[in-house]
Amino acid sequence: MPPKAKVTRDMILDAAFDLVRTEGQGALNVRALSRRLGCSTQPILYNFATMEELTAAVYEKADAFHTACILPRDEEGPDALLRLGLNYVRFGHEERHLFRFLFESNRFGGLDLPALMQGPGTGELVDILAQGLCCERAEAEKVFLAFFAVVHGLGSLLANNAMAYDETRCAEMLETVFYGALASLKGDTHA
Repeated sequence: MPPKAKVTRDMILDAAFDLVRTEGQGALNVRALSRRLGCSTQPILYNFATMEELTAAVYEKADAFHTACILPRDEEGPDALLRLGLNYVRFGHEERHLFRFLFESNRFGGLDLPALMQGPGTGELVDILAQGLCCERAEAEKVFLAFFAVVHGLGSLLANNAMAYDETRCAEMLETVFYGALASLKGDTHA
């Protein structure tokens, strides 16, 4: 009789990620995961001492997946930020379970705005925005925060089925907020 295939840590993590992605964080438990993998619970508990450890690993994988989905590819300047925003909103629509897991769980809670602005990824985006707009970092932060609030709100509304997805309408809203924030930065409040 051939030996059973070994269930690896990566296999468990991939299956757990897929479970959260397709069914939501509430579906993630050892029994559901063992059924999905076609194994006993032993390999899961051997590779991940606690559900908290497994959930943290799934969160990291989901965060990396989210980042890869939303980053614009070949754009620079304001168009890149607009594309990033639209990708973020689309992620809320297309990956509802992952969006809620990433941003509406206790893992995202407790992050204040200064920490968000200095965090990896976000801090770099603000620096790039400041350079592209030829403005001080503090001014770029104001534009980014106004934009981020609307982007995240739209993504959350979509992830929670509170609105229908209309990409054209979402793009128009993001442009209005972005260019409105820029006009405010320049002192043109009637733009």
